[in-house]
Amino acid sequence: MGRLRDLKTPVFWVEGHPGKLDREAWQIEVSGLCERPKQFTWQEIASMPKTIADARLTSVTRFSVRGQWGGVQVAHILNMVGALTSIRYVRFWSYRKIYDTSIPVDVALRERTLLAYEFDGDLLEEDYGGPVRVFCPYLWGYKSAKSVVRVELMDHYISGFWEQRGYTDEAEIEAGVVRDMNEGGRVRPIPDGEVIRFLDE
Repeated sequence: MGRLRDLKTPVFWVEGHPGKLDREAWQIEVSGLCERPKQFTWQEIASMPKTIADARLTSVTRFSVRGQWGGVQVAHILNMVGALTSIRYVRFWSYRKIYDTSIPVDVALRERTLLAYEFDGDLLEEDYGGPVRVFCPYLWGYKSAKSVVRVELMDHYISGFWEQRGYTDEAEIEAGVVRDMNEGGRVRPIPDGEVIRFLDE
């Protein structure tokens, strides 16, 4: 069992759980406003320089889980494909291409925005977005698309799956309370923005 499961982290697959996915055959297409569109294999992604982000994934459903997320910086991927200066948004598509979401390019280029494949040293299970998912601790978790198969570089914004159903396009984390999964689901207060600390510390 993986660490996220051990922490009893909730599992959400609004489009239906994908079942067992073939990590070794996994590919991610990167296209749009770039000089060198490319299909990246799992082996290529796993061989790239790995970044470890000790940070929290915080869900709009009000849970938050912290750990060491391992993966490739989205900035590195954009550099490899020669992203054009005209891009304003990066759009991510999940497996089956039902779920999509977009983030501003300046957020995509931040240090801890990853195409993640590990949590606390364990490869991500399908329950939690494996083989490769977006990890973006700066915004609500619905911007961290699971089981990513496509990345589009765009000069305009398109509302994604949840955004079309009432969630905000900006996905800025708002003050309130969350269940801290690292503390057994203890309810704790948070400020606005990325959850770096709790207000009861």
